[in-house]
Formats: sequence, structure tokens, C-alpha cells
Amino acid sequence: MISLFALCTTLNTPHVSAEPLARETVLSNGLKLIVAERNHLPTINLQVLLRAGSLGDPSEKNGLAALTAELLPQGSTQKDATQINKIIDSVGGSFSATAGSDYSVLNLAVLKKDLPLGLSILSEVLLDPAFTPAEISRKKSEFAARLKRVEEDPRQVARLAFSRKLFGPHPYAFPSEGTAESLSVLSREDIQGFFTTYYRPNNATVILVGQISLEEAVPLLEEVLKNWKPAPIPAPVLTRPPRISRPVIEKIDRPISQANIIWGHLGIARSNPDFYALQVMNYSFGGGGFVSRLLDQIRDNLGLTYGISSSFDARREAGAFSITIETKNQNTNRTLEEIDRELKKLLENGLTENEIEEAKAYLTGSFPLRMDSNAKLLNLLGSIDLYNLGLDFPDQYLRLINQVTASEILRVAKKYLDPDNFLLVVVGNQKEIGLKERW
Repeated sequence: MISLFALCTTLNTPHVSAEPLARETVLSNGLKLIVAERNHLPTINLQVLLRAGSLGDPSEKNGLAALTAELLPQGSTQKDATQINKIIDSVGGSFSATAGSDYSVLNLAVLKKDLPLGLSILSEVLLDPAFTPAEISRKKSEFAARLKRVEEDPRQVARLAFSRKLFGPHPYAFPSEGTAESLSVLSREDIQGFFTTYYRPNNATVILVGQISLEEAVPLLEEVLKNWKPAPIPAPVLTRPPRISRPVIEKIDRPISQANIIWGHLGIARSNPDFYALQVMNYSFGGGGFVSRLLDQIRDNLGLTYGISSSFDARREAGAFSITIETKNQNTNRTLEEIDRELKKLLENGLTENEIEEAKAYLTGSFPLRMDSNAKLLNLLGSIDLYNLGLDFPDQYLRLINQVTASEILRVAKKYLDPDNFLLVVVGNQKEIGLKERW
């Protein structure tokens, strides 16, 4: 749902929409409500967004937020998972829950006429979830199977190793499902405790998109969630990621012909005002697909890979800046030399005016695609709320992207890119790779 917002549109478009993106209010129990009225279809998409992601997982209990979220649709004390599924399926709706690093979400989609039915199911699992031992055991097995599949994919092995090494004791180090070790110790008491602590109306936002107005939604939500009580929400106790002050290299041997490589270091939080300049910079450097410098040089000119990309993963806390590439084992050192060369070229000269204008045109030009369906708008509003961007975000986004200058690009490149102090993870046949310590 939520990442760096690869948002796009045409450079000359001053406004995304003439009408307000949505309207908002706060209910009597502290629950924030956002409603975007869209009347072209008789459907309603609803999201309950909770600031209850894996960022709040206690030490040694990674996976708790995700386990709690995904158990919610599996039953309340009134209805089990089969009954809930039958009710939702009978009206052609959908109901699911998941968790990321910064949030947990419940998603409901129903026809307008079936909204009261959907809200009754939603209120049951929010106010009185069952968390039965059988469902806990089943969901833990499902998580373990997901983790096992990850271990068999070299790209995922590289990604997990990179996160573990980069973030250390910080919760961002772990996948949302946790680890095999942490899953084994999670108990029903842990799940119930996490739920009781974080699943509170004053820690949540309900977002509605579709054939409904704010005036219609308020009494519905006030009634169905009147017994959902607020409580103090503790801030997570976080340990800072370790500081990288030299090249840190991690080699993982696998009998494969292609090396899976991730190069990077810490990046920025979403609240960082340099986010917009970094989007423009990164689009031209490695985030813009077929128009990026990395792809142009390393794939098109040198034929070292089919694909390479760079990204800033901006979250509530600082995420990673990373360059990801897959290349033949024997081309690893040459590829890393070229990445180093391109980084230093960017730090020395920045971007050309033409590159900047092309990046701006793309980033502003495709922004409306984030709002061309109820489901997409729901996710955009969730991101806006989670990161406190404001309901005028579409206009602000266009303005902030368009005002980025060449000097600002050079400034943020020098501030946030560090070719001398980095983490490098290489998964592949290490004998064939013969990795150098420096290029």
C-alpha cells in the first residue's frame, strides 16, 4: 500500500481535480473519519488504518503486528471465519486485513446497499475478535511457509540480509511476518495485548470512498462503533540502526549463475522536506525505468544486466536508499565499478536541466493514475493520513515537485548519497564472483 509514492502527471497541469479530494471529521470516540464521495459506481471501499505496524513489535516478538492484523478476519466471538466469509461472499464483497512496518489496515469493499452488513462484520472483529488457538496455529504455519519461500528466492534472500544488516535491532530489520524464531514464541496473550494496546479509535482512521457523503457516514460509524473506546497509545521504544562508517560487505554463497546485489545505506523518513527533490533526483538516476542513468549505462551501453533500479524507501522512520541489480556472477565487479562511477558523477555534476524537466513531467504527469479508481484513491488517502500530508496533497505535490531546481538536486545528492560508506549484499556463486573489497 504505502511506499515512496511513485506519483506522476503533465507538467502543465496546475490542479489534479477541481473538487476537494475528500472531507474529514473526528467522531465522539476520537476516531478520525475521511470520506471521498464518488458517485459513478454504487460501491463503497472502506479502510480502517491503524498506526499499529511492525514498528511496534516488541523485541524478540517480530511478526506480532502482522499476526494480529491477519487474524482479525478469521473470526469474532460471534462468527467464525467460515461464517464471515460466507456473509461477505453472499453480497459480492471482500474483506481482508494486513500489516506493514508503519501501519495495519482492514479493507472492506461492498455495494452501497450492503454497507450496513459490512459495517456490522467490521465492528465485530474490531471490538470482539476471537483469536482462537486453532486460527493462531494455522496463521503461524502460513507465515512460516511464506518465510520458507523467501529463503528459496535469491532476490528475497538479498533483500532480507540487506535489511537485517542495515537496520540491526530496529524493527525495520525484519519482514512483517517476523522470523521462524519469533513466530515460535508468540502467544495468544501477546496478540491480545497488542490488539488491546493499539487497536483504539484514537489510533485509527476510517476512510470511505464511493457513493456516500460525510453526512451519511458520520451517524453510521457513530452507531456501529459506539462501544469502541479510546485509550492512551504508547510510543514504540526504538533502537537506532547502526551507523555505517565504512564499506560493509556481506557475501551469501548460492549455486546460481546470476548474482543478486543490493548496494545502499540509510535514507530518509517520509516527513523529510527533501523528499520531493530526492524523488526528482532518483527518477533520473535509477528510479525511472528505461530513462534512468543506471539503466542507460549499465544495461543499454554495457549489456551487464536486464534491469537495475534505485529507490528511497521513505517511512515513518528513515528507510533505506538502495540500488538493486541482478547480473552474471562474472560481471559483478565490473557492475559495481560502474555503479560507483555513476554515483560519483551525480555527486560531482548533479542532473542536467533536461533530465530534471523529464523527471518533473513524469512525476507530475502520472499523478492522476493514483486516483482513477476507488481502491487507488483509498490507498492514496491512507498514505496521506498516515504521513500527515494534508488533503491538499495533490496540489502540494505538483507544486513541490515543479519547484525543484538543479542546485537543490546537487545539494540533496551530496547530503544523502555516500559512495564511501555503504552496505553491499551479494548473493551468488562466490567463487565465480571473486568479489573485490573495493572498486
